[in-house]
Amino acid sequence: MIAVYIRVSTAGQNEAGQRAEIERWLAGNGLKANWYIDRETGDNLDRPDFARLQADIFAGSVKTVVVWKLDRLSRSLQDGINTLCEWLGRGVRLVSVTQQLDFSGVAGKLVASVLFAVAEMEQETRRERQAAGIAVARVEGKYQGRKPGSTKAAAPRAVELRGRGLTDGEIAAALGVNRRTVQRYLNG
Repeated sequence: MIAVYIRVSTAGQNEAGQRAEIERWLAGNGLKANWYIDRETGDNLDRPDFARLQADIFAGSVKTVVVWKLDRLSRSLQDGINTLCEWLGRGVRLVSVTQQLDFSGVAGKLVASVLFAVAEMEQETRRERQAAGIAVARVEGKYQGRKPGSTKAAAPRAVELRGRGLTDGEIAAALGVNRRTVQRYLNG
């Protein structure tokens, strides 16, 4: 089976661009795939559809994983390399559509390690720029930070939806927040 893995960083982002490119690649190669889509940060591997993908890989049902770009898999050098090595050790092929790369074999691991390092560097650079901008805005009195106790959606609404039997993902979609925010609401 071929698996497509898509990740966007937040629930508000749209995966349509990634999906279109991958669908075009699949059609061009006459392939069909199962889709795994997460709306979570790439900073760690704690993502529901990534966990589902891992389970399918470890069960032996996935032989190829297709991503839009390698950093969709991870923005951490260590997590990315460890995942790639585990998958390759199980005979899984990893293909990046926009980078036109197949990461199988030793050369693939070398290229992937460079790309994962670049992704991690980009993430850290973005954070540094953001922190610097916030520091300047604070000095100028333009940034006060989030007001204590403010949230994107009301925690009581999350509790109400859980009471109706909705999952974390369904509650997140209903409130327009990510799954981790829902878990914070529910765990007090």
